[in-house]
Amino acid sequence: MAEVDVDGTEVTVSEHEPSTTTSEKPAPGADVEVRIAASPAHLSVVRAVAADLAMRADFTLDAISDLKMAVDEACSELISRAVPDGDLVCRFGIESDQIHFSAEARTGSAVPPSRESFGWRVLTALTDAVNTWVVPAPGGGHVLRFDLLKKRADDVVGL
Repeated sequence: MAEVDVDGTEVTVSEHEPSTTTSEKPAPGADVEVRIAASPAHLSVVRAVAADLAMRADFTLDAISDLKMAVDEACSELISRAVPDGDLVCRFGIESDQIHFSAEARTGSAVPPSRESFGWRVLTALTDAVNTWVVPAPGGGHVLRFDLLKKRADDVVGL
């Protein structure tokens, strides 16, 4: 086992897989799950994953940009409402012609974001489908969830 200091964070490196892990099994149908601290400092990680997955699925540059901005908007809303020291859990489901993105964070409020807000208008403009809701969290509090769907364009007009 070796101790490595990466950007001031202590990391333990081992040659063997740990006997137990703290991460949960991804939801059925989720191809990629990202669990990070609910902090704006980590938004770039989720945006990068979204862009990489869309690029590998042959999305157009415009569609990749739209997905990145929509993921950023949904995650920013979740982070702004997350409980202190909470986690942001993001899942990407990749199909042949679309990417389904879902994200959730524990919040103290049972009120979902307004569908009249600027952020909601951004999400509806950038995606093919969007939904949000709040459910009770185990042990108290609430979990705010976002679901986004971005389809790949079949034809690129103007080429």
